Amino acid sequence: MPLPDTMYCAQQINIPPELPDILKNFTKGAIRTQPKDLLLWSAAYFSALSKGECLPVKDRLEMNVATQKTDTGLTPGLLKTLHKQLSLGQTCSKEELQKKWLGLCLPKEQLESMLALGGFTSEIKWLEFFALGCSSLGGTLMSSMKFACEILTEDEEGGPARIPFSTFVKLYTFLANLDGDIPQDYIDNFLSSLQPVMELQHGMIKPLDFIHRGDMSSTD
Repeated sequence: MPLPDTMYCAQQINIPPELPDILKNFTKGAIRTQPKDLLLWSAAYFSALSKGECLPVKDRLEMNVATQKTDTGLTPGLLKTLHKQLSLGQTCSKEELQKKWLGLCLPKEQLESMLALGGFTSEIKWLEFFALGCSSLGGTLMSSMKFACEILTEDEEGGPARIPFSTFVKLYTFLANLDGDIPQDYIDNFLSSLQPVMELQHGMIKPLDFIHRGDMSSTD
């Protein structure tokens, strides 16, 4: 027996008052992030929203990426989003990283390559993976560290892009050791050469302090 047709009137449809703002924020987030797979990204977005987690949304639109026709993989904006999502603890699980990575529609092959290169297993030190992400963006050690400063800084856009020297040391040391061609005494001497600058800047370091000092980075 067929079910009777159900008639609805405007009074029967209850629309939550917060729905317009939810849809507005979702639309803005999609425009800024430009996900390759809108359906996959939307599922990640509303899953994070329902759990009160950091949303998979870029701070701003990356115009040079949005106008490209091919998948460019990781970008500074996407790496910054991943950092916001996964940096609350010092470590994250491989499963959680995979979930956030795929939620941003990033290539699975790129993630697998980075995990293999860094020798990461089930539990991942986030700053080390972040450093590897900067390396995939930068190409050379110094340009990788410049990306790290620009992504991690709390300075306003266009500012000096300062980060704590202690954070710089962790990122630089990991990448330099991963390179394998940079002698330990060079690493130690390079970091020592930045100490006076760091002390003048109350424990902070910026790209202009180191970008022209790391000649050995050409061996990346």
